[in-house]
Amino acid sequence: MSETKTSLMDAAEKRMRTGGYHAFSFRDLADDLGIKSASVHYHFRQKEDLGVAVVERYSDDFFDTVEALIDSGHAPMRAYAEAYRKSFKEAETGCLCGMLGAETRGLPDRVAEAVAAFMDRNIDWVVDVLPDGLSAEARRQAAVQVVASLQGALMLAVSLQDAWMLDAIVEGLSVD
Repeated sequence: MSETKTSLMDAAEKRMRTGGYHAFSFRDLADDLGIKSASVHYHFRQKEDLGVAVVERYSDDFFDTVEALIDSGHAPMRAYAEAYRKSFKEAETGCLCGMLGAETRGLPDRVAEAVAAFMDRNIDWVVDVLPDGLSAEARRQAAVQVVASLQGALMLAVSLQDAWMLDAIVEGLSVD
């Protein structure tokens, strides 16, 4: 991937995480990077294409972080919870897909589908690492509760600009 394309995706992600999908234009991104708007269109024909690319990259990066934490010795659920904490500590913003999820009805279909795919991937991942012995329905319900708790705690941390609530949720989850 070219450096310009990566920089465009970085700038778009930052703007989406702080203001949502509709809070910027290609011209804004061009201004951010000191390039012409035509250069943005060269890399992404439409804003929808950019939105999908950013969401898919974010999803892959999130799960790469989880896997790296597991590889460094964290238990799987602890690694998953820590990825949420790491997201806030590094960017002091919420989850990109949590932010976009709040505006799903106003998103282009392909972007909304990419956001839903991220949330489904989260739930499926948690289902896969929950202890055996629970019914499929109970596993899915527990996974939804974990994802919702972390997403909500992250939203509160951003709103209050204080990670204590996110930290409390992470520590309070039965993740080991």
